[in-house]
Amino acid sequence: MSDTVLVTGGAGYIGSHVIHALLDAQYVPVVIDNLSSGVRDFVPDSVPFLVSNINESSRVQDFIKQHSCTSVIHLAGFVSVEESVKDPIGYFNNNTCSSLSLIESCVAENIKHFIFSSSASVYGNPSQVQVPETIATNPISPYGWSKLMTEKMLEGVCAVEPMNAIALRYFNVAGADPDGRCGMMTKNATHLIKVLCETALGKRPQFTIFGTDYDTPDGTCIRDFIHVSDLADIHVAALDVLQKGHSGGTMNCGYGHGFSVQEVVDTVESLHGAPINIERGKRRDGDIVALIADVTKMQAELGWSPRHDDLNKIVETSLKWESRLDK
Repeated sequence: MSDTVLVTGGAGYIGSHVIHALLDAQYVPVVIDNLSSGVRDFVPDSVPFLVSNINESSRVQDFIKQHSCTSVIHLAGFVSVEESVKDPIGYFNNNTCSSLSLIESCVAENIKHFIFSSSASVYGNPSQVQVPETIATNPISPYGWSKLMTEKMLEGVCAVEPMNAIALRYFNVAGADPDGRCGMMTKNATHLIKVLCETALGKRPQFTIFGTDYDTPDGTCIRDFIHVSDLADIHVAALDVLQKGHSGGTMNCGYGHGFSVQEVVDTVESLHGAPINIERGKRRDGDIVALIADVTKMQAELGWSPRHDDLNKIVETSLKWESRLDK
């Protein structure tokens, strides 16, 4: 491939992995990131980089034009459910309004293919454990609504413009680049596996399991964890099919099976080789018992199969990355 792809948020956790996946697939990535949470060193020096917000339309359009971009992978945005509840206006401004500005810039510069990083949070608290894309969407947080509204904006624009788009609904993204080139740097992270690894390495005093009386085999919540490198490969596969004329739509990104919080704790302790200081707390309001992706559509339409579907591998790369941050 020689197509040039604009990646917004390309210096972030997922974005940096996507950059490496694009390079491996012979695409030409260029990056826009305001570095509010991204890390410049995560992006190879050979990749053109613009420090900018995505709602700075003239700068964005000039950058697209300068590099003759034909596709966009849109990853920039705020990502905390908890934070969105405290600052809904900030989330709607940054995630939804800025996305509209980006979409407008893409239409102005004749972008043909658009991939959007959405989230399983658009489903809210679904009535079934394994969730297909066809189930009703009912977000329970401003973050979830900000993602769903962007999906709908894209759908409306693509209905009348010569652009096709896929919204990828991420489930629980975890792990780090197996080669150690990038990983999660989020301060005060709430991601389960990162927090557990920080606790195992003494960066946090303890880890709290919120709820041990759920209707699951061990009483703790179950989630579908996907390795970030596999998720990055999905973006490349999605871009491939869009370029071949795929009409777009929404697709779940997970493995189609889950692990409980207790199973993840046991795996971290086993790979770390020492027990973790665990506290067992009460359930949190709004926590879902179990949430697993139905990935039938995504696998069929993208022809994708995972390379890292192994909880041990996810945890191992996370622990190695977390250890590197101290050096």
